[in-house]
Amino acid sequence: MLRLDREQAISVAVLAVLLLACLFVAGLSVQMRSDAGSELAEHRELLSRLDTKMRAGAGRLNGAAPPSAFLDAPTTGIANAKLQAYLAQLADLQQAGLVSTGAEPAKGDEAVDTVRIQATLDMNTRALRAVLYQLESGTPYVFVDTLTLQPASTTAGHAEDPILRVTMSLRAFWRRGSP
Repeated sequence: MLRLDREQAISVAVLAVLLLACLFVAGLSVQMRSDAGSELAEHRELLSRLDTKMRAGAGRLNGAAPPSAFLDAPTTGIANAKLQAYLAQLADLQQAGLVSTGAEPAKGDEAVDTVRIQATLDMNTRALRAVLYQLESGTPYVFVDTLTLQPASTTAGHAEDPILRVTMSLRAFWRRGSP
């Protein structure tokens, strides 16, 4: 029988530990690769389903805005007047006082199918929220570019819902249509 001295026994034990560590690392590496492969397969399946849904939806919705999203008018002047009338109607529904409205010139590199107005209204915060919500979420599509608020008068006191002087710059798109 072969008898190992102390140094040889320690060397064999270290070799066995190293061999076990290498086998453990190799097994762990194979397991991680397998997990990554199955996760990749799940993501590919999800992407495929989303792509299929998107293509199916593309036939129903082409991404174009509905005709009601635009002001239909033969000229920019009439489109401005329609936007002012729309704002006046919204203000009237909220019992807000329309102080003034006026057309603004198009800004620098803005599209020719854009109309702008500036309006000043007197209203409380409840009416302001309702008007802003309707402008930003309704049709025609109207965008509030600037909004300035200040008390309507210094003698108004500290009422629960004070009247505010609201000045806003609005932008909308128009489509050349029949008169």
